[in-house]
Amino acid sequence: MHSIVDNISPPFQSEIPRFPIDIDYKTITEVVNQYNSGAGDERLKFVISRLVQHLHDFAREVSLTSEEWMEGIRFLTWVGQISSDIRQEFILLSDVMGLSTLVDSMNNVKPDNATQATVLGPFFTDDARQVEVGDSIVSDRNMQVGDPMFVTGRILDTDGRPIPKARIETWETDPTGHYDNQYPDRKEPDCRGRLFSAADGSYSYRAIRPVAYPIPSDGPVGMLLKKLGRHVYRPAHLHMMIEAEGYETLVTALYPEGDEYLYSDAVFGVKSKLVCSLKTITDEERVRDLGFKKGPVQLLEWDFVLVTKEQAKREREKVVQYLSSKPSS
Repeated sequence: MHSIVDNISPPFQSEIPRFPIDIDYKTITEVVNQYNSGAGDERLKFVISRLVQHLHDFAREVSLTSEEWMEGIRFLTWVGQISSDIRQEFILLSDVMGLSTLVDSMNNVKPDNATQATVLGPFFTDDARQVEVGDSIVSDRNMQVGDPMFVTGRILDTDGRPIPKARIETWETDPTGHYDNQYPDRKEPDCRGRLFSAADGSYSYRAIRPVAYPIPSDGPVGMLLKKLGRHVYRPAHLHMMIEAEGYETLVTALYPEGDEYLYSDAVFGVKSKLVCSLKTITDEERVRDLGFKKGPVQLLEWDFVLVTKEQAKREREKVVQYLSSKPSS
């Protein structure tokens, strides 16, 4: 009979380390990092050692009580239990704590002439159907209820040259402020689509004007925000993810101006350079030319500027250099 121990490779079988015992709040951090010092992956060892240090420092700084820690464990357990294939509460928790924006802003810094990135959010799916230029990403049912919007522009590099065959993933809520994957009876994608830029870098599609909406608030994250006295709303926005060979993938969103939640986004995603203006088209012939049965139609014109992988690498190196020059807290 084989034991699970038979599948454990040395040094666990052959070397039993000796670490300090009689550990207390003064010594535990150093001892834990000693335990972890045998990691073969240097990056893993570094990340875990700093995580342990900051977690322990936090507990000491706030004099964390046993009851508070158990409440934290129950909270995180609830976050895991409510998560599913169509709901990612851990991403939502990361979003409302600002961690998603922090990580995104460190890893996706852009030069001034490139389109800024922002958080992916928890509602992206990879099953969007492909649409042709000028087609609709919205079902007829939702198009009849929502405010029609035509989205058009170009995909360019930082020198203004067009990028053909860029893959564009776009998604938004329906007129009620819900993403399609929030519905348990979802049968097919809606209010999301995949298209490719033309030879001149142009793209266009039909959508509906996005609306502000509350993030899922019936779970642990919603409870936390309520206790913190925060609202649960995101301003209206249209998601875009753009990929092209040789370029850094851009994950971003556009935020129509005038939304009441622009300056208090629950997940800290708004950037001033991503706030857009919409034009209203009422001319019936122009409305029909854009593929709509009736107006008015909102027109969103926006050029997205991508950076090459080499440009992105240089920008990240600047961030690393800046962070390494800051004193550790």
